[in-house]
Amino acid sequence: MPSSRSSGSKTRWLVDGSNLMGSRPDGWWNNPERAARRLIDELDAYAAATGEDVTAVFDRRLPDVAPGRHGSVTVAYATRHGANAADDEIVRMVAADPEPSTLRVVTSDRRLAERVAELGAPANGVMNFRHRLEEIAARRPGGATRG
Repeated sequence: MPSSRSSGSKTRWLVDGSNLMGSRPDGWWNNPERAARRLIDELDAYAAATGEDVTAVFDRRLPDVAPGRHGSVTVAYATRHGANAADDEIVRMVAADPEPSTLRVVTSDRRLAERVAELGAPANGVMNFRHRLEEIAARRPGGATRG
């Protein structure tokens, strides 16, 4: 669940990790584990630069990335396997949050966006959030995301 320590004025992002990863047609499907690690690095840089709370939820667990804090980003995994596993986990997290209106769910999945909106958490499209990540990456030394 996104950290409650940052509720208040800070934005709290709950990211559909696989959905955001798939928003960039860069061959991620050839090595989804490497692409997920790269996304975690990007989200960590974003969270560190903005001070915003970021939690990424993935459908399947990466073998060498435990759930929990990784730098400035929190990584979570679906508690079950199968279709829409991460979506269901995100809905569970939103439903359990005492302040769902302070969350922003990053997804391009229309049904997930509807489900979290019913619980009081607005959705933000992945391309909008991808643009935020790219702005932060452009400010970093080297000016590009790690890959």
